[in-house]
Amino acid sequence: MAGPVAEGQLLPMASCPADDAISFINSGAMLRKLEEGSAFGTVQKRVDTHAAHVFLTADRAWKLKRPVRYEYLDFSTPELRRQALERELALNRRTAPELYLAVHRLTADVSGDLNVDGSGETIDWVLEMHRFPDGAVLSDVARAGDLSPELVQAMADEVAGFHASAAHATGSGAERLTRVLDGNAVSLAQASLDVASGTLERLVARQREELRRHAALLDARARGGRVRRGHGDLHRGNIAVLEGRPVLFDCLEFSDELATTDVLYDLAFLAMDLLHAGDARAASMLANRYCDVSGEDESGWALFPLFMSMRATIRAHVRAAAGDEQEALGYLRLASELLVEAPVRLIAIGGASGTGKSTLAGRIAPMIGGPPGARVLRSDVLRKRKAGVPPETRLAASSYTPQSSRAVYDHLQDLAQAHLRRGSSVILDAAFLDDAERKTAEALASANGLRLTGIWLTADEHDRIRRLNARSGDASDADARVAAAQSRRLDQLPAWSILDAGRPLETVEREAQDLIRGGAPC
Repeated sequence: MAGPVAEGQLLPMASCPADDAISFINSGAMLRKLEEGSAFGTVQKRVDTHAAHVFLTADRAWKLKRPVRYEYLDFSTPELRRQALERELALNRRTAPELYLAVHRLTADVSGDLNVDGSGETIDWVLEMHRFPDGAVLSDVARAGDLSPELVQAMADEVAGFHASAAHATGSGAERLTRVLDGNAVSLAQASLDVASGTLERLVARQREELRRHAALLDARARGGRVRRGHGDLHRGNIAVLEGRPVLFDCLEFSDELATTDVLYDLAFLAMDLLHAGDARAASMLANRYCDVSGEDESGWALFPLFMSMRATIRAHVRAAAGDEQEALGYLRLASELLVEAPVRLIAIGGASGTGKSTLAGRIAPMIGGPPGARVLRSDVLRKRKAGVPPETRLAASSYTPQSSRAVYDHLQDLAQAHLRRGSSVILDAAFLDDAERKTAEALASANGLRLTGIWLTADEHDRIRRLNARSGDASDADARVAAAQSRRLDQLPAWSILDAGRPLETVEREAQDLIRGGAPC
C-alpha cells in the first residue's frame, strides 16, 4: 500500500448511525467527484477504511474523515472532523513531520465543483500528506526479505527515542489496562467467532489473572513515568522505511485515553505483529534493543506476554468486525499461545572478544522462555549504560579498570536476579574470563533452583581479530590489542560446554540449542 493509510487499532464497540444533516458530504456522489475531478489532481487510487477515505495522487495522500459515530469516536459533523484532522496532524508530526503537511478546507463553488481552499462554501476538511513510494511500508519491506537486523535495531531506537520525549501521564497503570480488557471482552462477545464454547471467556479470564498478578508492577511503572502518550497503533502497517530510516506514522489520534499507556504496551503491538508474521527473531531483537537503550524498562520485560496477548486480542476482534474470520481466529490463537507458561532458564555465553557471543545470544534468545524470548543482558551494553552513553559510543581505555569491570558484573547479576524472580529467562552475554565470574553465575542459577547452561565459545586469535576489525556500530570496544591480551589469559578452558565458534554460525546455534534443551531447570 502506498501512502499513510492503515487500519486503526481500536477498541470497537457497537456503532451508531452517522448524522445525515448534509447528505452530500462523504456520500458516494461526493467521493466520485473527488476521484474524477481536479480538487486533488489526478487521483490514482482511493483507499477506504472504517473511518476515513484517502485519495492517492502521484506525490500526495489526501485524507477525509468519514461522517461516522461510534462509542469510541465521533466524526459526525464537519467541525468534529476538522478537530480530528488537526489533532492527527499535530500528533503525527511528532514522528513524521516530513509526511504530514497541513489541514485544508474542502470547498464547493456555485457550479458544484470541489476545490481545496477554494472561494466557495466549506463543506468538509482534508489532511494533506506526502505520499511515500510503493513498497515502503514495513510489512512490504518484510515480505521482500529486507527486514535486516540493522533495521530492527533502528526501529527500536526510533520508538525508544519517541517514547522518551512523549508526554507523561498520571494515574494507575493497572486500571488503564483493565479498561482495555473490559472493552476487549465486550467486543469479543459481539464478534460471533466460530470457536468452542468458553474459549473467549477463558482467554479473557487468563489475561485478567495476569493483569492482577502484575498490578503492583504496572502501578509502579506508572509512578515512575513509564505511562505516556504514545503512538497507540504501532504495527508494521504504520511504519514506513524512507531512505533506510523507519518513520512512525498514522498514530491513534481520536482518543488520548486509548493511546496513553505503558510504553511497553505501545511497543508490544509491533512485537506481536512481528510474531504473527512468523519473525520471532525480529520480535526478540526489537524488545531487547528497546530495553537496552531505554534503560528504564528492565522491570517491564515480564509484562510482554500479557501485553502482546492483549494486542493480539484487539486485532482478533477488529478483523472479526471487518468480516475476516480466519485472520481473526489466527490472532485469537496467538493471544492464547502468548500466555502459555514456559520454563525459566539461565544461560551464560562466555569467551574472548570476537568469538560471536552476542550474535549467538541474539539467535537463540527467541526460543528461550516466554515470548518474546529471553532477556539478553550484555556486559558491554550495561557498561555504556552505567557511563550514561548510548551502546555504540566508544569509551576511553581508562574506563576499563578492574573495579569498573567488577561493578558491571555485579550489575549484570543483580539484573538477572530481578528478571528470574519475575519469571523471565535470561541470557548472560559477557566474557567471563575469570573463574570467579563464572562461579557467580553458577551460584545465581543455584539460588533460583536452576541449573546454569554455561556455553564457552572458542576461536583462534587471528579469526577473533579479523571479526573485531570488521565490526562497526557495536557496543563492544574490544580491538586487536584487547584480543591479544585476552589470549594470554586463556591457558585453561573452563568447565562449561565448549563450542568452536570458527564453524558456520548455523552449526554453532544448533549445538547451543541442543545444550539448552538438555539443561532443564532443576
